[in-house]
Amino acid sequence: MSRDWKKSLPSLSTNIIIGLLLGIVCGLVFGEYCAFLQIFGDAFIKLLQMSILPYIVVSLVTGIGRLSFTEAKLIGIKGGRLLLLFWAIGFAVILIISQAYPSQESASFFSTSLVEIKAKVDFLELYIPSNPFRSLANNVIPATVLFSIVVGIALIGIENKEKLIAPLSILSNALTRVAHFVVYLTPIGVFAIAASAAGTMTMEEFGRLQAYMITFIVAAALLTFWILPVLASTFTPFKYKDIVSFSKDALVTALTTGNLFIVLPILSKNCKDLLEKYKLQHKDSETFIDVLLPVSFTFPNIGKLLALLFILFAAWFNGNPLSIADYPNFIFSGLFSFFGSVDMALPFLLDTMHLPSDFFKLYIMTGIINGKIATLLAAMHMLIFTLLATCAITGFFAINWKKLFSTGIITVLLITVIVIGTRAFLSHSLTDAYNKDKVIAGMQLLRNPLPTIVHKTMPQDPAVFDSKQPRLERIRKSGILRVGYHAARMPFSFLNAKGDLVGFDIEMAHELAGDLGVKLEFIPFQLDTIEQQLKLDHFDIVMSGIPMLTFFLEDMSFSRSYLDATLALVVKDYRRGEFNRLDDIKNISDLKIGIVSTQTYAAKARELLPRAQVVALNSHYKFFEGAGGDLDALLISAEMGSAWTLVYPDYQVVVPKPNIHKLPMGYPIAGNDQAMINFMNHWVELKKKDKTIDRLYNYWILGKGAKSQKPRWSIIRNVLHWVD
Repeated sequence: MSRDWKKSLPSLSTNIIIGLLLGIVCGLVFGEYCAFLQIFGDAFIKLLQMSILPYIVVSLVTGIGRLSFTEAKLIGIKGGRLLLLFWAIGFAVILIISQAYPSQESASFFSTSLVEIKAKVDFLELYIPSNPFRSLANNVIPATVLFSIVVGIALIGIENKEKLIAPLSILSNALTRVAHFVVYLTPIGVFAIAASAAGTMTMEEFGRLQAYMITFIVAAALLTFWILPVLASTFTPFKYKDIVSFSKDALVTALTTGNLFIVLPILSKNCKDLLEKYKLQHKDSETFIDVLLPVSFTFPNIGKLLALLFILFAAWFNGNPLSIADYPNFIFSGLFSFFGSVDMALPFLLDTMHLPSDFFKLYIMTGIINGKIATLLAAMHMLIFTLLATCAITGFFAINWKKLFSTGIITVLLITVIVIGTRAFLSHSLTDAYNKDKVIAGMQLLRNPLPTIVHKTMPQDPAVFDSKQPRLERIRKSGILRVGYHAARMPFSFLNAKGDLVGFDIEMAHELAGDLGVKLEFIPFQLDTIEQQLKLDHFDIVMSGIPMLTFFLEDMSFSRSYLDATLALVVKDYRRGEFNRLDDIKNISDLKIGIVSTQTYAAKARELLPRAQVVALNSHYKFFEGAGGDLDALLISAEMGSAWTLVYPDYQVVVPKPNIHKLPMGYPIAGNDQAMINFMNHWVELKKKDKTIDRLYNYWILGKGAKSQKPRWSIIRNVLHWVD
């Protein structure tokens, strides 16, 4: 009776699907009120990873250590070559199918990641464990895997090795039981992750997640039902239809259960049945099958490697796809990481590729479906690998050049059609409209503005003041602070969509006037006349993102630096790879660099790029609208350039490495009034101490809070109206 009752209970996979669906429903009903469930999702992920790395070490050592020298040699030579071929095929498909991700208009506010110099990958430290315990403690998976393989190989020739292997096998079983216990918690963990994501993710993010799901399924189907079976039929006597027909039971079981381990006996029978049908039995063929299948189970299969497509998706989703230069590190780090668990490898790779770790939660959600499909592909991988390796060892491996040529052409055409078709479908379905230009145009001052007069042109009859009177005294007596501004120096000073004068330094001007208890009068200036206008006393201070350069210091007094800007180049998005390194830029022939002010950036341009032709422009619009001619780049600060690329997303900011050039920014002050200079120096320090500058930097430069965040759509808010 009890057994019948247990049989009537839903299976684990059913419970996981139920947990996923309930989580999504919960998120849709309660919206952002489900955000607190994220902590339970994080706890589940940590539990999932807890026993994985020790299990990798133990299983590799025992699995390899049990082999004899003969088995190890045959498998190492024949199977090793085939394994490399399979990995090459897997990575080729991953990199090619990622081209189906459509191009998207993408720009962002300034990010500190632009000026971070990525730490060079220490491949020796990554792959060679000088201290295996440190590799274990720091989750350095490639080094841990290499250490385990070396120890396993060393065990092969040792007598009485079972004395070590036996207790390690017990430990392996214990770790497996720990993993199985955590797996039983999967429905709860998936519920927490799904509810948190469904309650906080925007519909735009959900829509873009389908790009990964679709490309993963397409790549898995291509490999399972075409590339791998055709590979076997080309190099062995087996026919394509027989391979697919004999593997049907194993594939269906793998897909429905999502468990590759339980499919091993079915795969073994399928391989032996195929050999028997084609009368290719060898006296040791069944032995080789029995050894090859479990050993190949230890190494990364294509089904597991296909999860690496998520890293390429995450980079695309993040708006910064991996470049060709990143591929070698991506391939080698990915391959060695996947000797262990995907749940351990992906967080490691996200960190290695400098991608947000939160992406892993999205992977957990997609893994409910993609995990079963990956198991389907893994089953086909192991079947084809075992057949090819067995035939290679027993002498039934031969190349059919005619068939290889014809199937090669068909495969290339098929992949081309699939990539183009998938890209077209995703381009049509992902219709997110670019709106970041509207975000910056809609930004308002954070504080309530003071009584202000904004002159759009230079006043005809500027007020005349006593030049001998101290400036601070004059400002307080007149009750007006006159500030020089430039209307096109985003994000420091610019006119928003309503025609209001806003920006980081405009906000700072309101702070200064408020502290002085006076009104504001903004008077425009031009970059090439700023010194003259200061001398003519058109304004008391300039607040519009002016860098403190040497030739400025000769004729103008500055306050203490309130911000360090970063010298950068703005280039067409497709050319960003040409400008990553200063040495590469210097090798560009007939290089033309645009600068908006010859006084501001000409000296820096000639210092950094002495062979480049410097072209003066009277406004940034000339460059972005193409009126500046065939310019290669615009020299500008990264903070200003990022704001301009929000309006013109076809362009991108590049900070040439390895040396980062900083531009301190200060406030030019009229006259040589030391009392005013001292006051501004102390005032700037005060605004740093009270975090005013940090708050304005986060808003105007980093764009935090620039887009008003509406509460996530939910049933209790938008349908039932139970909450506001």
